[in-house]
Amino acid sequence: MTFLQFAYRNVIRNRRVYAAYFMASSFSVMVFFIYSMLLFHPSIENQFIQDIAFMGMAAADVVLVIFTLFFLLYSLSAFLQARSKEFGILQQLGMDRSQLQRLIFIETMILGVVALATGIFFGYIFTKLFFMVIRAMLVLDTLPLYFSPEPFLLTAVVFTTLFIVISIAGSIFIRQSAIIQLLSGAKQSSETAHYSKVGAFLSFALLVVAYGLVLYCLYRMNVWWSPVIILCAIAGSYYFFKDGMLYLIHALQRNKQLYWRSLRIVTFSDAIEKIRENARMYFIVTMVSTLAIISVGVVASLTSFANQYREINPISVLYVSESGNPYEATHIDQLTSDFYKENLTYTLLTAPVTKQTSAATNRPVQLLRETDINTIAAVLKEPLIDLEPGEGMRFGQEVEDGQEQLIHLRENTIYFHVDEGYQYFPLPEAAFDGPAYVLSDEDFERVVNPYLYGDWASSVTTIFAFHVPDWLRTDKVGLTLDREMIASYEGDEKLPFYFDNPGLNYSYISSTFSLLLVTGLLVAAVLILAAGSFIYFKFYTNLEKDRRQFEVLRHMGLTNQELRRIANRQLYPQFFLPWGLAMLHATFSFLFLQAVWVDIAAMSIAMEMLIVLGAFTCIQAVYYFLIRWRYFAHLQLHTG
Repeated sequence: MTFLQFAYRNVIRNRRVYAAYFMASSFSVMVFFIYSMLLFHPSIENQFIQDIAFMGMAAADVVLVIFTLFFLLYSLSAFLQARSKEFGILQQLGMDRSQLQRLIFIETMILGVVALATGIFFGYIFTKLFFMVIRAMLVLDTLPLYFSPEPFLLTAVVFTTLFIVISIAGSIFIRQSAIIQLLSGAKQSSETAHYSKVGAFLSFALLVVAYGLVLYCLYRMNVWWSPVIILCAIAGSYYFFKDGMLYLIHALQRNKQLYWRSLRIVTFSDAIEKIRENARMYFIVTMVSTLAIISVGVVASLTSFANQYREINPISVLYVSESGNPYEATHIDQLTSDFYKENLTYTLLTAPVTKQTSAATNRPVQLLRETDINTIAAVLKEPLIDLEPGEGMRFGQEVEDGQEQLIHLRENTIYFHVDEGYQYFPLPEAAFDGPAYVLSDEDFERVVNPYLYGDWASSVTTIFAFHVPDWLRTDKVGLTLDREMIASYEGDEKLPFYFDNPGLNYSYISSTFSLLLVTGLLVAAVLILAAGSFIYFKFYTNLEKDRRQFEVLRHMGLTNQELRRIANRQLYPQFFLPWGLAMLHATFSFLFLQAVWVDIAAMSIAMEMLIVLGAFTCIQAVYYFLIRWRYFAHLQLHTG
């Protein structure tokens, strides 16, 4: 038998332990390859979609590579530690250190090459399905499957380099271990688990501070505490598993009625040992799971924003023209021509806007007539306004405490009270030079003097609001005007008009957020699979030890049903303790995210967040029952 055959048979013999590691590695390769296929796709002609596809896929590839490197390094060190006794025996039988390092290198490369080939193979198979989803989301005419060497070469080079680095790291790990350390294997001390009360109370304090700061930031809408919150949550989670959980279990042990009852003495004792042994693993699983849940939650909230975009921007196409704008007639004709070309029906509504000066602030304010706003509101099926002389409404936002309640217009000595805001179809702030107010028709007619710092030509602008029932098809309307607006922003140029097309903006937003959603889901799938593989590996490396424990309990007279109860109680904390803390972290993160979205767009993401939390809980439950089924099968097989 050659050395290569020996390494290959070692991999085959340990296939059960390596199964989750291999699966997570292959899935990472597959996702990376699929992203690369979109990255190099030759049929994407839209420059904007090209840019977001490139940035999104490139960022996802970088995140995947960094996380996969971390995941493989941690997993490999755990695998080698579990097999350290085997390596010690091989050295006692005459294998020198260089041969052992070569063995580890070859075994790791065998796993890596097979995972690479498997990932690329299944990646190419599922690329067609991925392209179908992307084509529907980005509203592309076609996105065919193609064959090009670039995605294959990029994936092969990146992951071959990654696996070589991992293999070298494994060889270094073995080189630094003495034979006596290897022969001692992965045995854990059977002494009473020690913990630090200071560490336990520190963990509770850090978690309370983190959650308290989240609530404080919700109240104050202050995001600057975010780094402190993240650091407190990470440190608190680590010390919670290292010391906090052991402190809580020892506190429960002091309750004799609870501890000395039925099978709990076995369950508590085993829980102490497993938490002490696996504290670092629990911490990593918690952080990885939290990152996965938050990632999906954030992109889901972005998708929710895209879905509610129409409610936020009910006017289909908006054109605001200053008095004396030489392009006004040309632009309006151009827009109507675009509607005709796209076979779109529309209703054109106009409203004059007059500029005046607030005596209190000496700054310009914009005035709109009640009748004009009601005409637009009626077409949009929004609530109408009913104002008395001397009353006004802040257009586009609510009136906050401390804001000016009595407005005095200097040019015409007009006073009106503002008690509430009108937010049903807010126009972009960039469309107005200053805050906008709606006046009663009577008060609006009293505005006879022009703007204090100009004449009537600089006092009046006109709103052209196009209402299009099929607004999603307006993405090709006003493209020239949109490019002029972008150029003016980039060149800091003042234009005599303002143009906004929510349908066009929505096509960009929807494309970007949809791509982010797919990217986030696939990256989250890699994270969840990696987190699950940590738990899977721990189960199978401790299987022999658990088998001996159950044999002793069976000889003591415990029935098969009682053994299953004990096994269930041992599995619960290993699966749901890290998951529960991850869900708690994610819930507080989503509360903060909800407050941010309320401040930005006055929208609710509660339903999306509940769906995300529920979906991840279902995934964890399915994974738990799957592992429990295999775990029970192996225990019953060995214990008879």
